[in-house]
Amino acid sequence: MGQDDPQGIDDTRGCVVEDSSSIGGLVKVNITVNGVAKESDVEPRTLLVHYLREHLQLTGTNIGCDTSSCGACTVHLDGEAVKSCTLLAAQADGSSVTTIEGISTNGEMHPMQKAFMENHGLQCGYCTPGMVMAAISLLKENPKPTEEDVRLGLEGNLCRCTGYHNIVKSVLAAAK
Repeated sequence: MGQDDPQGIDDTRGCVVEDSSSIGGLVKVNITVNGVAKESDVEPRTLLVHYLREHLQLTGTNIGCDTSSCGACTVHLDGEAVKSCTLLAAQADGSSVTTIEGISTNGEMHPMQKAFMENHGLQCGYCTPGMVMAAISLLKENPKPTEEDVRLGLEGNLCRCTGYHNIVKSVLAAAK
Protein backbone atom coordinates (compact mmCIF):
# COMPACT_ATOMS: atom_id res chain seq x y z
CA MET A 1 0.00 0.00 0.00
CA GLY A 2 1.29 3.45 -0.84
CA GLN A 3 2.69 5.11 2.26
CA ASP A 4 1.27 8.53 1.42
CA ASP A 5 -2.13 7.23 0.35
CA PRO A 6 -4.75 7.82 3.05
CA GLN A 7 -7.50 6.05 1.06
CA GLY A 8 -5.78 2.67 1.19
CA ILE A 9 -5.28 2.27 -2.55
CA ASP A 10 -2.58 -0.27 -3.32
CA ASP A 11 -0.39 1.43 -5.91
CA THR A 12 0.54 -1.85 -7.58
CA ARG A 13 -3.00 -3.14 -8.27
CA GLY A 14 -5.46 -0.32 -7.79
CA CYS A 15 -7.44 -2.43 -5.28
CA VAL A 16 -8.79 -1.00 -2.07
CA VAL A 17 -7.13 -2.62 0.91
CA GLU A 18 -8.89 -2.62 4.25
CA ASP A 19 -7.12 -1.11 7.25
CA SER A 20 -4.29 -3.57 7.70
CA SER A 21 -4.42 -3.24 11.46
CA SER A 22 -7.89 -4.79 11.55
CA ILE A 23 -7.59 -7.71 9.12
CA GLY A 24 -3.89 -8.18 8.54
CA GLY A 25 -3.68 -6.49 5.14
CA LEU A 26 -6.19 -8.78 3.46
CA VAL A 27 -8.23 -7.80 0.43
CA LYS A 28 -11.94 -8.58 0.30
CA VAL A 29 -12.98 -10.15 -3.01
CA ASN A 30 -16.47 -10.81 -4.29
CA ILE A 31 -16.37 -13.31 -7.13
CA THR A 32 -19.19 -15.35 -8.61
CA VAL A 33 -17.74 -18.83 -9.07
CA ASN A 34 -19.70 -21.39 -11.05
CA GLY A 35 -22.84 -19.31 -10.53
CA VAL A 36 -22.44 -18.94 -6.75
CA ALA A 37 -21.47 -15.60 -5.18
CA LYS A 38 -18.40 -15.95 -2.98
CA GLU A 39 -16.94 -13.34 -0.63
CA SER A 40 -13.49 -13.94 0.80
CA ASP A 41 -10.62 -12.15 2.45
CA VAL A 42 -7.39 -13.01 0.66
CA GLU A 43 -3.80 -11.87 0.72
CA PRO A 44 -3.25 -9.29 -2.03
CA ARG A 45 -0.71 -11.60 -3.70
CA THR A 46 -3.07 -14.61 -3.94
CA LEU A 47 -3.26 -15.90 -7.49
CA LEU A 48 -6.70 -16.75 -8.83
CA VAL A 49 -5.66 -20.39 -9.29
CA HIS A 50 -4.66 -20.63 -5.62
CA TYR A 51 -7.89 -18.91 -4.54
CA LEU A 52 -9.92 -21.48 -6.48
CA ARG A 53 -7.95 -24.49 -5.29
CA GLU A 54 -7.11 -23.55 -1.68
CA HIS A 55 -9.90 -21.21 -0.58
CA LEU A 56 -12.79 -22.77 -2.49
CA GLN A 57 -11.48 -26.35 -2.76
CA LEU A 58 -12.13 -26.41 -6.53
CA THR A 59 -9.20 -28.59 -7.47
CA GLY A 60 -10.16 -29.30 -11.08
CA THR A 61 -8.18 -26.24 -12.13
CA ASN A 62 -4.61 -27.51 -12.17
CA ILE A 63 -1.28 -25.80 -11.62
CA GLY A 64 1.21 -26.93 -14.22
CA CYS A 65 3.87 -24.29 -14.51
CA ASP A 66 3.04 -21.01 -12.67
CA THR A 67 4.42 -19.17 -15.70
CA SER A 68 1.37 -19.17 -18.02
CA SER A 69 3.13 -21.54 -20.41
CA CYS A 70 1.00 -24.68 -20.12
CA GLY A 71 -2.67 -23.66 -19.81
CA ALA A 72 -3.54 -26.32 -17.21
CA CYS A 73 -5.07 -23.54 -15.09
CA THR A 74 -7.41 -22.19 -17.80
CA VAL A 75 -10.78 -20.96 -16.51
CA HIS A 76 -13.39 -18.58 -17.90
CA LEU A 77 -13.38 -15.06 -16.49
CA ASP A 78 -16.52 -13.18 -17.55
CA GLY A 79 -16.85 -15.68 -20.41
CA GLU A 80 -13.27 -15.40 -21.69
CA ALA A 81 -10.63 -18.13 -21.34
CA VAL A 82 -7.80 -16.95 -19.08
CA LYS A 83 -4.86 -18.61 -17.39
CA SER A 84 -5.66 -18.29 -13.72
CA CYS A 85 -1.98 -18.42 -12.72
CA THR A 86 -1.53 -15.00 -14.33
CA LEU A 87 -4.26 -13.18 -12.41
CA LEU A 88 -4.56 -12.16 -8.82
CA ALA A 89 -7.80 -13.08 -7.08
CA ALA A 90 -8.19 -9.36 -6.37
CA GLN A 91 -8.17 -8.66 -10.11
CA ALA A 92 -11.20 -10.96 -10.48
CA ASP A 93 -13.15 -9.01 -7.84
CA GLY A 94 -16.65 -8.32 -9.17
CA SER A 95 -16.25 -10.87 -11.96
CA SER A 96 -17.74 -14.22 -12.81
CA VAL A 97 -15.43 -17.25 -12.96
CA THR A 98 -16.34 -20.63 -14.40
CA THR A 99 -14.14 -23.62 -13.66
CA ILE A 100 -14.24 -27.16 -15.03
CA GLU A 101 -16.49 -28.05 -12.08
CA GLY A 102 -19.06 -25.51 -13.26
CA ILE A 103 -19.61 -26.52 -16.87
CA SER A 104 -21.85 -29.53 -16.36
CA THR A 105 -25.62 -29.05 -16.35
CA ASN A 106 -27.87 -31.04 -14.02
CA GLY A 107 -25.18 -33.67 -13.58
CA GLU A 108 -24.69 -34.07 -17.33
CA MET A 109 -21.22 -33.58 -18.76
CA HIS A 110 -20.68 -30.60 -21.01
CA PRO A 111 -20.66 -31.59 -24.72
CA MET A 112 -16.92 -30.81 -24.85
CA GLN A 113 -16.26 -33.18 -21.94
CA LYS A 114 -18.29 -35.87 -23.70
CA ALA A 115 -16.34 -35.32 -26.93
CA PHE A 116 -13.01 -35.64 -25.09
CA MET A 117 -14.20 -38.87 -23.49
CA GLU A 118 -15.62 -40.36 -26.70
CA ASN A 119 -12.59 -39.44 -28.82
CA HIS A 120 -9.90 -40.33 -26.29
CA GLY A 121 -8.78 -36.71 -26.06
CA LEU A 122 -6.90 -37.32 -22.84
CA GLN A 123 -4.23 -39.57 -21.54
CA CYS A 124 -3.07 -38.80 -18.00
CA GLY A 125 -5.77 -36.11 -17.68
CA TYR A 126 -3.68 -33.40 -16.04
CA CYS A 127 -4.05 -30.90 -18.90
CA THR A 128 -7.62 -31.92 -19.70
CA PRO A 129 -9.52 -29.35 -17.58
CA GLY A 130 -7.54 -26.50 -19.11
CA MET A 131 -7.85 -27.97 -22.61
CA VAL A 132 -11.60 -28.38 -22.22
CA MET A 133 -12.04 -24.81 -20.94
CA ALA A 134 -9.88 -23.40 -23.76
CA ALA A 135 -11.74 -25.51 -26.34
CA ILE A 136 -15.14 -24.30 -25.12
CA SER A 137 -13.94 -20.73 -25.51
CA LEU A 138 -12.53 -21.50 -28.95
CA LEU A 139 -15.87 -22.88 -30.17
CA LYS A 140 -17.70 -19.91 -28.72
CA GLU A 141 -15.54 -17.65 -30.91
CA ASN A 142 -15.40 -20.00 -33.90
CA PRO A 143 -18.26 -22.56 -33.91
CA LYS A 144 -17.07 -24.29 -37.11
CA PRO A 145 -13.28 -24.44 -36.87
CA THR A 146 -10.96 -26.27 -39.21
CA GLU A 147 -8.28 -28.60 -37.86
CA GLU A 148 -5.76 -25.78 -38.28
CA ASP A 149 -8.05 -23.37 -36.38
CA VAL A 150 -8.22 -25.83 -33.46
CA ARG A 151 -4.46 -26.35 -33.40
CA LEU A 152 -3.88 -22.58 -33.42
CA GLY A 153 -6.63 -21.96 -30.89
CA LEU A 154 -5.18 -24.43 -28.41
CA GLU A 155 -1.51 -23.55 -28.90
CA GLY A 156 -1.37 -21.96 -25.43
CA ASN A 157 -2.31 -25.27 -23.80
CA LEU A 158 0.31 -27.98 -23.54
CA CYS A 159 -0.15 -31.73 -23.29
CA ARG A 160 2.95 -33.70 -22.46
CA CYS A 161 1.37 -37.13 -23.05
CA THR A 162 -0.31 -37.03 -26.45
CA GLY A 163 0.44 -35.88 -29.96
CA TYR A 164 -2.68 -33.65 -29.86
CA HIS A 165 -4.39 -35.66 -32.61
CA ASN A 166 -7.21 -36.91 -30.36
CA ILE A 167 -7.53 -33.55 -28.64
CA VAL A 168 -8.08 -31.86 -32.01
CA LYS A 169 -10.43 -34.68 -33.01
CA SER A 170 -12.40 -34.14 -29.80
CA VAL A 171 -12.82 -30.40 -30.38
CA LEU A 172 -13.89 -30.96 -33.99
CA ALA A 173 -16.41 -33.58 -32.82
CA ALA A 174 -17.85 -31.17 -30.26
CA ALA A 175 -18.25 -28.57 -33.01
CA LYS A 176 -20.59 -30.83 -35.00
